[in-house]
Amino acid sequence: MTQYEVVIGLETHIQLNTESKIFCSCSADSWDDAPNTNICPVCSGLPGVLPVLNEGAVRKAATLAAAMGAELQPVSHFDRKNYFYPDLPKGYQISQYDMPLATGGHMDLPTANGTRRIGIHKLHLEEDAGKTVNRADGARLIDFNRCGVPLVEMVTGPDLRSADEAAQYLIRLRQLLRWLGISEADMEKGHLRADANVSIRPVGSDVLNTKTEIKNVNSIDSLRSAIEAEIERQTRAVEAGETIQPWTLGWDENTGTLSKMRSKETEADYRYFREPDLLPLVLDDARRAEIIDALPELPLARRQRFIEQVGLPEYDADILSGERALSYYFETAASAYGGDIKRVSNWLMNDVLAMLNESGQTADQLKLTPQYFADVLKLMDSGAVNTPTGKSLLLKVQASGQAPADIVQAEGLAQVSDETELRKIAEDIIATNPDNVASFRAGKEALMGWFVGQLMQRTKGKADPKAAARILNELLRG
Repeated sequence: MTQYEVVIGLETHIQLNTESKIFCSCSADSWDDAPNTNICPVCSGLPGVLPVLNEGAVRKAATLAAAMGAELQPVSHFDRKNYFYPDLPKGYQISQYDMPLATGGHMDLPTANGTRRIGIHKLHLEEDAGKTVNRADGARLIDFNRCGVPLVEMVTGPDLRSADEAAQYLIRLRQLLRWLGISEADMEKGHLRADANVSIRPVGSDVLNTKTEIKNVNSIDSLRSAIEAEIERQTRAVEAGETIQPWTLGWDENTGTLSKMRSKETEADYRYFREPDLLPLVLDDARRAEIIDALPELPLARRQRFIEQVGLPEYDADILSGERALSYYFETAASAYGGDIKRVSNWLMNDVLAMLNESGQTADQLKLTPQYFADVLKLMDSGAVNTPTGKSLLLKVQASGQAPADIVQAEGLAQVSDETELRKIAEDIIATNPDNVASFRAGKEALMGWFVGQLMQRTKGKADPKAAARILNELLRG
């Protein structure tokens, strides 16, 4: 059987988190609004209205373009993309065609086989269409609330080679969008939508064969499953001597199946022409330089720095560079702690992340500041508190916002390490539990854990566990 290589390109539509829509003052966030309540004559396409471009949408789109290494164009144009569909009230979509906001660009995607450069074929601004709702009784209802919401359409080159790579690209893109603060990138709410173009070819070939397009995918896992299903379908078809047709396929998440929606449109079908109601979009040298200079360190660059310069394992670096606020928290805490970086990483990934997941907060919202977090680690390092107390202290600081040292003093949480006091408690435990002592001395040494637990309980968890175990061991074996 012929071995095939998979060729995948992704078309992504990214909803920018501006306050208003791209060409009118209606709110751009209409997820919870009743149908057709967040519209005006402009976004609902009434005759005679004029669009006014949202500067914030341009800035956010240009920021994304710069982050992708694309070249911001000094002059770009808006165009009318003509097609007839019930959720497009004007009968055309204002988009960009041959002179877009930016050209080129790439993402260097970490994969199991090394870093892969995924090229960007197209990146432009456009408005969203409405939404069609299919009712159970067969009726189709139209909600125009989403009309005019600002989008960036970004299309990769045919550079992805597996369903897993396509999923990883979306994960990294979502991370970047949130890092830059330009989109919520929630696929379930339609903030980030992805269509996949899929084809196969014999291994070693450089021919781009006929592709199919997969639509109606609302999660990264669904995208992966849909691509895998289409790869299997195309492989079976080619092996059977069939010709792949350029279909647009719909993915049914409930049944896990693909179905033909229509033949795939070409650019000629849309009859693009210049939008007559909008002037050219001009970004002068100073504005382009300002946007590029304002870029923060990007997540993949920070991940690489954490590995190469900070010395974190790849797993830790992936997690701690996954979200911008968490990344800043880690670096600030590590600086305040000044000790073993891996110790900071371990406690952060285990205890602080659990706190964040439970509360639904981001790291910059915690009362447990990076300095307080570092202070708790230092209290454990110095022996002022033991590890169980340190874990509970993190929660107490988060609940109250008080300094760790103040809580330790106010609640008497300091570790009991006075050996005279510990020995007195240990002697009392041994004297009052003769049966367990006899069992231990008869060879049931697992009871040592029980004795240590009793001592910890008597000291309300404040005893130095190592000192407690050593003293009990001396007494029981003596």
